[in-house]
Amino acid sequence: MPLTDTAIRNAKPGEKPAKIFDERGLFLLVTPTGGKWWRLRYKFDGKEKLLSLGTYPDTGLKDARTRRDDARKLLADGVDPGENRKAVKAARQERAANSFEVVAREWYAKQAPNWAEHHGDRIIRRFERDIFPWIGGRPIADVTAPELLAAVQRIESRGALETAHRALGNCGQVFRYAVATGRALRDPSGDLRGALPPVKGEHFAAVTEPEQAAQLLRTLDGYQGTLTVACALRLAPLVFVRPGELRAAEWADIDLDAAEWRYTVTKTNTAHIVPLASQAVAILRELHALTGTGRFVFPGARSNGRPMSDNAILAAMRRMGIGKDEMSGHGFRAMARTILDEVLGFRPDFIEHQLAHAVKDPNGRAYNRTAHLPERKKMMQAWADYLDKLKAGADVLQFQRAA
Repeated sequence: MPLTDTAIRNAKPGEKPAKIFDERGLFLLVTPTGGKWWRLRYKFDGKEKLLSLGTYPDTGLKDARTRRDDARKLLADGVDPGENRKAVKAARQERAANSFEVVAREWYAKQAPNWAEHHGDRIIRRFERDIFPWIGGRPIADVTAPELLAAVQRIESRGALETAHRALGNCGQVFRYAVATGRALRDPSGDLRGALPPVKGEHFAAVTEPEQAAQLLRTLDGYQGTLTVACALRLAPLVFVRPGELRAAEWADIDLDAAEWRYTVTKTNTAHIVPLASQAVAILRELHALTGTGRFVFPGARSNGRPMSDNAILAAMRRMGIGKDEMSGHGFRAMARTILDEVLGFRPDFIEHQLAHAVKDPNGRAYNRTAHLPERKKMMQAWADYLDKLKAGADVLQFQRAA
């Protein structure tokens, strides 16, 4: 006689396990402790076997019968449902072991010994911050192009388009490694060619790798020309303003005691504040003794009434052997933006504010010049300290974590 819900609810535990049968091999095992377990008795290759189908009441009578029927369909196809369950479980475990994050970390471990340490650290941090939270737990073979695009578009949405392109390229390398090692059939990143907008801009030459930056800074410190140009070269990486703004800086806009430089950005006609790190203040105090009685911080060589030539800094770099394809006046901005974000881990909106780029709040209002000023002051001092460490040849990653 088939079981009913009422009979199941009324089944009481006894001193020994009791079986209450339904139909077609399905029965309920009632244990002395009150547990009620669904079991299916079946034969395969002449051997009698049992298959667990869940517990009551989590698995009701209707669900137990459905699971019984599914198992019997497998039997009709010559498949042992017990062994099938083991295979499915093993497949799930294998897929979990081959998640995107697991494969990416395996790829990273194989590649990292061939990279400079800071380069490898930036790549794994990029994965950990921008990719793993979204697709890291997915079986790598199941990750689709739309899922991958959604992850990198989150990076793009915060204004870090170059980082989004780099992240997509790194993901493609992981997928190709997965294909080569038999964990995926194809690389979906190839389907996203053109999905991200191209990186636009004037493509000014810039040094963005810390090791290269260290060599550049040491070269700049070795300049043997006039004090005015020497100070401009040393100050440029510390403030990373536009070249025209640096050469036209006026003493009236600089408060050395408050460690601030306030001026109007000519490109956008907006007020801007540059917090000055202690190193920047020291450079300016040194220069003030020479040019402080005039209008311009960096006056021209022929007239104190005009700022230095827009080619003065470039010409100095070229004389020191820094090629035009290696670094430009604008390149200090790209260097700061890249390293502050990808190496030192400062918030992108802090960096964008300091670059005097247009940054708006969630309601579409432009932030004023004092937005995040305390945080930006800390960032600018940390940046100057980091550059000192680079020039001294210190362990870049050790300083990064300490900062």
